[in-house]
Amino acid sequence: MICGFDYGTSNCAIGVMTEDRVNLLPVDGEKTFMPSALYALGRELICEQVGLGLPAGMLRDDFLLSRKVQLQQALRARRELELSNDEQVMFVGHQAFAHYFADPEEGYFVKSPKSFLGASGLRPEFVHFFEDIVTAMMQTVKQRAEQASGKTLTHTVIGRPVNFQGSRISDNSAEQSNQQALAILTAAAKRSGFQQVEFLYEPIAAGLSFERNLTDNKTVLVVDIGGGTSDCAMVRMGPDHRGRSERKADFLGHSGERVGGNDLDIQLAGKQLMPLFGMTAPLKSGKPMPTKTFLDAVCTNDVGALGRFSSLETGLYLEQLQRDCLQPELIARLIRLRDNKQNQQLVRSAENAKIALSDSDNTCVALDYIETGLNTHIQRTELEQAIERPLQRIMALMQEAVAQAGVQPDLIFVTGGSARSPVIREAVARVFGDIPLLDGDHFGSVASGLTEWAEKIYC
Repeated sequence: MICGFDYGTSNCAIGVMTEDRVNLLPVDGEKTFMPSALYALGRELICEQVGLGLPAGMLRDDFLLSRKVQLQQALRARRELELSNDEQVMFVGHQAFAHYFADPEEGYFVKSPKSFLGASGLRPEFVHFFEDIVTAMMQTVKQRAEQASGKTLTHTVIGRPVNFQGSRISDNSAEQSNQQALAILTAAAKRSGFQQVEFLYEPIAAGLSFERNLTDNKTVLVVDIGGGTSDCAMVRMGPDHRGRSERKADFLGHSGERVGGNDLDIQLAGKQLMPLFGMTAPLKSGKPMPTKTFLDAVCTNDVGALGRFSSLETGLYLEQLQRDCLQPELIARLIRLRDNKQNQQLVRSAENAKIALSDSDNTCVALDYIETGLNTHIQRTELEQAIERPLQRIMALMQEAVAQAGVQPDLIFVTGGSARSPVIREAVARVFGDIPLLDGDHFGSVASGLTEWAEKIYC
């Protein structure tokens, strides 16, 4: 059976065509969107779960041979944790968040693994590790979708950003980054049981979904503000275009960069939440507080930052910083957050605040999981100030796509969860003036477009 697979930074979804309509299948209980998160009782157990999910054959034999060391480590972890063979050791989606929130200092939790797939300089063992994380999630999502549909999914189109890393790196480095990420996704899809795998730019997929409702031909600037990347495409759309199987001539320009909803969450957490942990506290020396470690704490989409924050050196540094600070209780709060591995949860609180500020001018962020009674209020204007830099980069990507096309768009279509924010919509209006700004399904546009394209190329 043919499907579209949106393996997103924030959410995963699978769609199939049913009676000429896109049908998104339930993949997280009754929900058609599963948060892109994984929690395992031990990091080594992720590899084990992938191996258990592979059918007998050459693919499984090759995997077991390539992961011999990791699988031995998984056996040791099982013995140390006293886990029985039938005990569930890995959780994805909402269950992953629930287990992380309940016991953050135990187990291994990763949110938005897609953000890391194009990271430069990954050693082979880290590439294998990300392959296992993505495979474990894909296996679960595919199995749930197959249970819901009663059919085996064999052919898929998976969405991809224009660039998995920043567009400011060299063309050669960007291509290496993209090839690394696509290789990881392809390996994971094959190990999940897909026989045929193709990729489609996510903004183009979102545009295909939007095009269904166009009654006139238009040049459309499609803007997909995803969790990990923002991607733009200038596309000719409408009745004279949508029936074509070859659309290359309709795509007039595209741009993309690793800046998205996660970056907005991180900026908001850094500017509005980190002061509660001492980032703006005075030092006894009178010098300003160094901010790097505070920013590392919330930079949850950066492998290097996460490694630095969890390192032994940072632990020793924070102990000294506590002695040097005129408000040592704030640094003690940061030390507790680090010891309890609650930095992901803190950024999640910032994300929830960003979402709340889409419908309200202010919101209260409760941080009782850090300390009883700890909270802070955030105004929408403070959100606007906090996300100014990533928002400027998103606007620049939109202008770049238009410049490549050499024509102005008739319409701007925005999709992605963060596109709901009035702050973003106001910024688009300031840059592009009176060009109509339209939106659709902020979460389902990409999955729907991928499904339609899969049906077109495989049938």
